[in-house]
Amino acid sequence: MNEQLTKDYAKKLDQQNDLKTYRDEFYIQPDSIYFDGNSLGLLSKRAESTLMQLFDSWKQYGIDGWTNGEHPWFYLSEKLGAANAPLVGAQPEEVVVTGSTTVNLHQLVSTFYQPEGTKTKILADELNFPSDIYALKSQLQLHGYDPAEHLVQVESQDGRTLQEEDIIEAMTDDIALIVLPSVLYRSGQLLDMQRLTAAAHQRGIVIGFDLCHSVGSIPHALSDWDVDFAFWCTYKHLNGGPGSVGGLYVNRKHFGTAPGLAGWFSSNKDKQFDMEHILTPAADSGAYQMGTPHVLSLAPLLGSLSIFNEVGIEAVRAQSLKLTNYFMMLIDAELGDYSFVVANPRDAATRGGHIYLEHAEAARICKALKANHVIPDFRTPNGIRLAPVALYNTFEEVWEVVQILKTIMEEEQYKKFENKRDVVA
Repeated sequence: MNEQLTKDYAKKLDQQNDLKTYRDEFYIQPDSIYFDGNSLGLLSKRAESTLMQLFDSWKQYGIDGWTNGEHPWFYLSEKLGAANAPLVGAQPEEVVVTGSTTVNLHQLVSTFYQPEGTKTKILADELNFPSDIYALKSQLQLHGYDPAEHLVQVESQDGRTLQEEDIIEAMTDDIALIVLPSVLYRSGQLLDMQRLTAAAHQRGIVIGFDLCHSVGSIPHALSDWDVDFAFWCTYKHLNGGPGSVGGLYVNRKHFGTAPGLAGWFSSNKDKQFDMEHILTPAADSGAYQMGTPHVLSLAPLLGSLSIFNEVGIEAVRAQSLKLTNYFMMLIDAELGDYSFVVANPRDAATRGGHIYLEHAEAARICKALKANHVIPDFRTPNGIRLAPVALYNTFEEVWEVVQILKTIMEEEQYKKFENKRDVVA
């Protein structure tokens, strides 16, 4: 045990890491430890390269870049959907890279929320990211329903996690649609999507998942699990860059369902430029696009997704679990005297890709970490998220962060700062 607490032991673990060479693919700032990849992933050299390639295609081809060059823009969302599909366990035609998280949620709810008779309610949870709840409430209002009555939010028993039994119990006869997170953004709890999907379908309810905190971090099998739909961002674990284009999945059994929010790029590509006022939707997930793809915000994903498909999501997950297991072991051994609570699930089967610490002085501690060149993530009211990312973080960095936290607490460095969040936490 004493050996495991040493820096030399951390270095030994790094030497045994099969993914260690991929750290060189990313721009790592010297004298800084970046543990916020679950909010915004780092820039890779491949992502930078493909962005410049798309700039060059604009320079070289002008408007002909839509159909010419190595990555014709007209088909780029579908091409990236196929590259994203292995990470979510889907067929290429079931995935398209388009829109943003909330735009895609609005599209999917508009498409699959079909209230009828007494079956009018949407089931969500009280721990979900606010944006999803805002969207669900507005969708209910558009249908003339009061969200206070028609949005059912499963309550947490401990304020951190959800009990799947509680979710299933809430799948009553008046529920028309279910939208849940795959991984809870605060605690990092990983829900059993297969179990919840089966339970929903047994009750005749359509179910979809927000994969923002799981895509690029854990394997999925959306098609095998028979999930109806899913949506996600690409700037966290997928390292697509700030504002990079989101993704959505629609189970092929729903192909042919008219998009709730139709637009120019919902079209069958062979018909799109017929300029007819009657939409002929694409025959696959492409039907759920709306506007013109944001080509320059798609471009970095060509490079970043190539890394994932080279490494394989199973290898990413295995390394992620090793890092977070080591992190928790060090926290238990070194920080026991300082009132930190490990609030993420400890069981690998129910834990996503980040560690979640609770502390009464969390905002101040995060500011002290930044002053010590560690980049964390604060979540109101008392949460510190720390994400050792499999592709570019190291065991040595995990060890160093625990030592820095210990010094911050021993020396009370956090008391130099106000215990409130910055504008962007």
